[in-house]
Amino acid sequence: MNPYESQPDKAFWKTAVAARNYHHIEDLWAPKFKVNEASRIATAGSCFAQHFSKALVARGYNWINAEPAPPYLQNGKTFGYGVFSARTGNIYTARTWRQWLELAFEKREDITEVWENGGRFYDPLRPAIEPNGFASEQEVIEARRATLASIRNAMNKSNLVVFTMGLTESWRNARTGVEYAMCPGTLAGEFDETQHRFHNAGYEEIIADMRECIRLVRRAEKGRGKRILLTVSPVPLTATASGEHVMTATTFSKSILRAVAGQIQAQSRVVDYFPSYEIITSPAFRGAFFNPNLRTVSQAGVDFVMSQFFHAQAKTFGTHKLPKLPSTSPEDDKTSDVLCEEEFLATFGKG
Repeated sequence: MNPYESQPDKAFWKTAVAARNYHHIEDLWAPKFKVNEASRIATAGSCFAQHFSKALVARGYNWINAEPAPPYLQNGKTFGYGVFSARTGNIYTARTWRQWLELAFEKREDITEVWENGGRFYDPLRPAIEPNGFASEQEVIEARRATLASIRNAMNKSNLVVFTMGLTESWRNARTGVEYAMCPGTLAGEFDETQHRFHNAGYEEIIADMRECIRLVRRAEKGRGKRILLTVSPVPLTATASGEHVMTATTFSKSILRAVAGQIQAQSRVVDYFPSYEIITSPAFRGAFFNPNLRTVSQAGVDFVMSQFFHAQAKTFGTHKLPKLPSTSPEDDKTSDVLCEEEFLATFGKG
């Protein structure tokens, strides 16, 4: 007798993966806590996090939109409204999320840096939210203050915070330590090699940042019962400044993020990890859920990921199964409206 003889089928590659059609692979996630229509859910993170909130809203779940678009704005999403629970734009790194939370809860001094291009002004923490820039530096600061209030509101109201970890690579101000959403000189701003530094965060730094983020979230009003659900974006890097091939740079980045998420989940009763990364990228799924560019995730992939999420919740907690969403054809791919600033880096490739 040995410990493997009593393991269930899901513990063995042959019975759990190789002997199954990939659509029938199951038991990928045993959720720690219930998520249902009564949950008050806030979302933040990289591009893939947008799929999560869309799926929740489509199924009638209570997703917190703490910073809705003003009524006069016809397409609020273009301006960063209704994408995440606050108008932060994509948050790709753990340090950037920590930076936003520390600003929101007044744990660090205000960031006064503003980028200027052609008489228009941009927020270096989220340069894409105003495609044509703000009219003045003061407008940048006032808009950011509104978003910081929205972050506080979302954290205070929510009892579940979903954060998608996206990248390890970033650019920082060498003097102030501020981490930017994008490299200066790409979406906005002007690159200065004496001032702007490339940074590729390692395991120790990221896990320290994530633990501080969780501490800040949990200390928000009524935070005692708050839960955190982590995911890792399966979307490869658009480009790397590490000097490595973009494929190996992607593996390095995602491996660290997955290790951090797994370690935090294993050590905390209030943090869980949902394996959207594995569902999309595992060889068991044969790359079926990527679009032809081998990078972005298809609508079929998003639907499969979210079906795994809701099925696991129903199996673990006996929650009722909600009606399936209408099926979509490949031509009707709703992932195309996901806003992802990092994709802009592809325009700098010589190909």
